[in-house]
Amino acid sequence: MTTSKEWQKMLNGELYWAWDEDLQVNRERCKLACQRFNEAGQVSRRRRIELWRDIIGDTRPLPPPLTDTKADEDQFKDTDPFVDPPISIDHGLNSKVGKGTFLNFNLLVLDTCLVTIGERVLFGPNVSIYGATHPMDPAVRRGLEGPEAGKEVHVEDDVWIGGSVIILAGCAAFSFCCWESGTGD
Repeated sequence: MTTSKEWQKMLNGELYWAWDEDLQVNRERCKLACQRFNEAGQVSRRRRIELWRDIIGDTRPLPPPLTDTKADEDQFKDTDPFVDPPISIDHGLNSKVGKGTFLNFNLLVLDTCLVTIGERVLFGPNVSIYGATHPMDPAVRRGLEGPEAGKEVHVEDDVWIGGSVIILAGCAAFSFCCWESGTGD
């Protein structure tokens, strides 16, 4: 799937056919993984990490479980982000999130191209990352019959993104910066 012609065009920011069978299969995989994550309820940090890794396609093995709950949870603070449900991610496999990062509830990520979020980043609630875009020319865009495109989004280390911020395709938030609530770029 991730080697299909349309997948590669999508990752490269070229015009691609969004209704390609491989892309649809992966979007459905990610949608179901997000649904499991969101509906898990009150589960251990370990289980939440398993569900998160399923969304983003991270196959690293988890460390062995510890009998002490706090000690078991602490094993993940240097390896994984803390993600508060609900979330919605388009593909998942194109999203990379650093350790010690907090992604607040109602996160939306359209990761047609690579979306990287660094370490120790803080997201407020209702943040949206739109890595997807459409052609400006309506003759090319053609509604559901036309192609889509995308651009990478990068959020570097130690950034704070306030609530309801919208990050558009091709944008970057450089280390140590802050984006106030309700703004977008």
